[in-house]
Amino acid sequence: MSTVTRAYLDQKLALAKRCSREATLAGAKAAAVATVASAVPTLASVRMLPWAKANINPTGQALIICTAAGMAYFVAADKKILSLARKHSFEGAPEHLKNTSFQGTDRPHPAFFRP
Repeated sequence: MSTVTRAYLDQKLALAKRCSREATLAGAKAAAVATVASAVPTLASVRMLPWAKANINPTGQALIICTAAGMAYFVAADKKILSLARKHSFEGAPEHLKNTSFQGTDRPHPAFFRP
């Protein structure tokens, strides 16, 4: 039976905090880009297009811009968390599991398994 040391738990906690911070930063960058990318056409269309001027009030404009920013934040943060989790799980894997190359028979790979 193995025991978990305090140092091991502290190391895992520090790693989790660092990954969380990196994901938050990646999400904030994506949200900033998405805000600009959605605000420019939204505000321009409200000023130039008669239909948009008549049907999209300031609340609707804000909703369009904030929805794009929120989606970009969560998608980017989730992608970052998953990539870091994959990287760290691979680092901690035993050596015999790290070899992911296919070493089977001489049969060709199906199209969807080709490296």
